[in-house]
Amino acid sequence: MASTDHDTPWKEALELFLPQFLAFFFPRVHEAIDWSRGYESLDKELRQIAPDAELGQRLADKLFKTWLLGGEEAWLYIHIEVQGKQEREFDERMFVYHYRIFDRFHQFGVSLAVLCDANPGWRPSRFEYNVLGCSGSFEFLVAKVLDYRGRESELEQDANPFAAVVLAQLVFLDTRQMPEERKVQKLALIKGLYRRGLEAKQIRQLFFLIDWMLSLPEDLDKGFWADLQHFEEERRMPYVSSVERLGIEKGRFETLFEVIPAFLETKFGKEGKQLMPEIRAIKDAGQLQKLFRALKTAKNLDSVHKLLHRMKES
Repeated sequence: MASTDHDTPWKEALELFLPQFLAFFFPRVHEAIDWSRGYESLDKELRQIAPDAELGQRLADKLFKTWLLGGEEAWLYIHIEVQGKQEREFDERMFVYHYRIFDRFHQFGVSLAVLCDANPGWRPSRFEYNVLGCSGSFEFLVAKVLDYRGRESELEQDANPFAAVVLAQLVFLDTRQMPEERKVQKLALIKGLYRRGLEAKQIRQLFFLIDWMLSLPEDLDKGFWADLQHFEEERRMPYVSSVERLGIEKGRFETLFEVIPAFLETKFGKEGKQLMPEIRAIKDAGQLQKLFRALKTAKNLDSVHKLLHRMKES
């Protein structure tokens, strides 16, 4: 799976489960925030300080506005690194984002990074410089997904939704060249969602994210859904099954119309959500499926507009 396709589920997971994300990876940060006041995604502000044309296509960057228990406003810059190899200038990039947030908005951000790569020895957490006695040092908080390898049983029992996301990432890393094994582990992950004591809505959201993260070749994907249907029938469970997989297998659009608005806002900001009236006009199941798949890899709104225009003409 290309990184550009894999990073978006992480962005969606951050939108859905920010408090749980922080409680899982950065509990001290989580404890300092007044969650009763909610939080606000600042994608537009992030694009202002780091346009793709200037810094390149970045992976799973998010900026949130939160409030501390003492009443102060606090901005959280979160970077999810999903590349399979280390990046030499990663620490510099974290520093650049940090000072640009302050330079543009006069806000010191809390910089957090989660490394999802396969190299256990790569752990950047500091950027330093020294030019003729003029020096500086910047440290950011880092979590490493590989640190949870060997703790799968613990993660399976954890009620925090992000424990399931971490398990999915570990499966992604461990089964890159083993699609058959990925199918087996993906099915086990999905079955395990019901044992976590989660709400039905959270189960549906996690199901969608895991299905997205752990894509399978078409033949294995069909087998996966057949196995899942058999599991449902045995347990007599109202699962988020193939009918809701993309919300279209039986002509039902409800699930996609729940997911797409949040997806558009996560990837393109509020401008993306403005496309929903046009998207809701789509009545053909095949076209809706085609559009959703295209949204996963679309780099800008212009490409989405062009696809919608072609659909109207077809």
